[in-house]
Amino acid sequence: MTQTHVDYQLSQLDQLEAESIHIFREVAAEFEKPVLMFSGGKDSIVMLRLAEKAFYPAKLPFPLLQVDTGLDFDEVLSTRDNWVQRLGARIHIASVEDAIAKGIVIDDGKTSRNRQQIGALLNAIEENGFTAAFGGGRRDEEKARAKERVYSHRDEFGQWDPKMQRPELWSLYNGRIHSGEHMRIFPLSNWTELDIWHYIDREQIEIPAIYFAHEREVILRDGMWLSVSDAVQPKGDEKVETKMVRFRTVGDKSQTGCVESTASTTAEIIDEIAIARVTERGATRGDDRFSEAAMEDRKKEGYF
Repeated sequence: MTQTHVDYQLSQLDQLEAESIHIFREVAAEFEKPVLMFSGGKDSIVMLRLAEKAFYPAKLPFPLLQVDTGLDFDEVLSTRDNWVQRLGARIHIASVEDAIAKGIVIDDGKTSRNRQQIGALLNAIEENGFTAAFGGGRRDEEKARAKERVYSHRDEFGQWDPKMQRPELWSLYNGRIHSGEHMRIFPLSNWTELDIWHYIDREQIEIPAIYFAHEREVILRDGMWLSVSDAVQPKGDEKVETKMVRFRTVGDKSQTGCVESTASTTAEIIDEIAIARVTERGATRGDDRFSEAAMEDRKKEGYF
């Protein structure tokens, strides 16, 4: 029998990319005022790259939103600015420090800036009237995020109810919302940390240098290596050590740990991640260690 067509199949990365681009276009067509939450971390950068592809050669049809904790790594902020400038994107900065000064967020001296982002984020969404907010969450990161739908409904208080999620059969998404409600959209839901790094390697995407191995002064606290900074100083018998480390995830300096590593290229990081048995959040995020349900509790309050 004569073959009339070539058997064409997409690679796994191409399938994931196509799904994410489809989600971006669906949201842009369906929602009145979407926004992309952009921290400057690896996942949000991959998400921004996918959004760029979804609408190229046009500019992004929605702005970016960063919740600035005041304790972000300088390398992350620098990379954020490079991306915003290159794309000519609009960006809103929701400052936790400003929210505290205005009384929107209460600083009790105990709650981490990472958690205080919730109030600043919800206020920014309400003030600007955003009806959908893209987030870089992935289901493989943490138990609560594994429960998340691609379209995650938030009520008029910005809260998430894991028992009241909408079915998403055959990639059909229900975006109906009432006044005051909004959707969180997760285009990277089906990606893994390994997929993210394969994509960064393939696309040669610019990411913050702290994701690659480098020497840094650190202290060991609660089983995590924390970077010495104005927000993290040794306590008690903690000792400052200089080690070769890298970050698997980035966030609040006081809650984000690093891991010992010599991986200085994307290929070496891929080899390292391939044999890892703990997710990046489980290994290096202090806020997720408070309890078994720490992430789910934050998400119910309005967290990413």
